[in-house]
Amino acid sequence: MTDICEMTAPLEWRVSDGLTAYPEALATMAARVAAIRAGTASELVWLVEHPPLYTAGTSANRADLQDPGRFPTFDAGRGGQWTYHGPGQRTGYVMLDLTRPHGTVRPRDVRSFVHGLEEWLIRTLDRFNVRGERREGRVGIWVADRLTGTEAKIGALGVRVTRWVSWHGVALNVEPDLSHFGGIVPCGIREHGVTSLHALGIPVTMAEADSALRTAWGDVFG
Repeated sequence: MTDICEMTAPLEWRVSDGLTAYPEALATMAARVAAIRAGTASELVWLVEHPPLYTAGTSANRADLQDPGRFPTFDAGRGGQWTYHGPGQRTGYVMLDLTRPHGTVRPRDVRSFVHGLEEWLIRTLDRFNVRGERREGRVGIWVADRLTGTEAKIGALGVRVTRWVSWHGVALNVEPDLSHFGGIVPCGIREHGVTSLHALGIPVTMAEADSALRTAWGDVFG
């Protein structure tokens, strides 16, 4: 696996090629969070793709894992419920010192941080002329599904904060196999489906999605 790293003190951006094993991601995040707390490493935004897997947040209902043998499952340690990760989905792990201000995000304010992550995804989608929206009572970012005429989730969020350093983050559906979501009830929401940029008729490459994420980051987090 090749990592492309760019340091813009005090924030590092890292994009990993290939598929990153989920245990490796957890170990890397845990080590980086400890180093940020200790003042020996910079903050990090890490963009990865995973092999197909399901992760359970701290609020996950085991009954919402509808096909337990389909893909590996992991306890993520983040907030939220069940989430799918896989090829074609860009996962962004965000490790920030939340005692410091970050653009529009207020220090020591987890709600402000989560709102900032939502806005990051919304502004990323806007660069492809896709209107992403929040919905009261539903976690994630939602769009109109042109095929069904209903709303569908295109971006997921799940965070953990350890001594005011964040980890985990967001997942944006660029071109995943949407049938893979069928093994879970994503985020415990049965009434709505999932979609992707490609399913909406927008053939975005992962590199283009990464560029949009990088630009939108500056709009929100400074």
